[in-house]
Amino acid sequence: MIYPQVDPVLVHLGPLQIRWYGLMYIIGFVCAYFIVREVSKRKRYDLSRIEIEDLFTYCILALIIGARIGYCLFYNLTYYLENPLKILAVWEGGMSFHGGLLGLIFAGWLFSIRRSKSFLMLTDLGAVAAPPGLFFGRIGNFINGELFGRVTDSAWGMVFPDGGNLPRYPSQLFEAFFEGLVLFAIMYALSFKTRLQGTLLAAFLICYGAMRFALENFRQPDAQLGFILGGITMGQALCLAMIICGVSLLFFLRMQSGKIPSNRPK
Repeated sequence: MIYPQVDPVLVHLGPLQIRWYGLMYIIGFVCAYFIVREVSKRKRYDLSRIEIEDLFTYCILALIIGARIGYCLFYNLTYYLENPLKILAVWEGGMSFHGGLLGLIFAGWLFSIRRSKSFLMLTDLGAVAAPPGLFFGRIGNFINGELFGRVTDSAWGMVFPDGGNLPRYPSQLFEAFFEGLVLFAIMYALSFKTRLQGTLLAAFLICYGAMRFALENFRQPDAQLGFILGGITMGQALCLAMIICGVSLLFFLRMQSGKIPSNRPK
């Protein structure tokens, strides 16, 4: 396959540049906004349109800050400890999904405290609304020619501008399909079936963690880290933590709802 080189800059306005990657973030947030409104209305959640818009203000800031801090901590800690001012250089790249997720969870918790809303209700909404953003984000990665896959001789192979002369998996497209489209189909379908708050968050943690763990086998490990912990990538290690958290949350919720009997003496 031939890599369709697309100029990462969509529009040049003098010194100002509008990049495809930034546009993908905006489209993802717009999709998430309408999904949250639809699911919230259908499930009759106690959230007004103004409150949803305020929630998104929290989430946008928390996502950007969390994704950047997460990248610095998880993927290049030594470098950023030696060059702390570089943490602010977001234009040089370096954002972490897992850091962004932690940022969003923190934003939901803070919003729930300040507005007296159910934290698990907010996380469930986010679990349904997040996959489209993941889809568009990976498309942005593909346009930028970054986060490409491992070398392959399969028909899927593409020669990326910064990936050397050998063909590589277009792992960004694999992730866009599974973590974006397939995951959204799963989460949206579950939103019609689940009533116990927190279940959608648990399902998201488990499903995304499993998909991303598998897809990391096609993705080139980060150059500064390579493989860790006996041959897995940092992304896989973080996904294992997600799966464990998701399973633990699901067990806790079911136990609290009485579906799993407690072993405590009566």
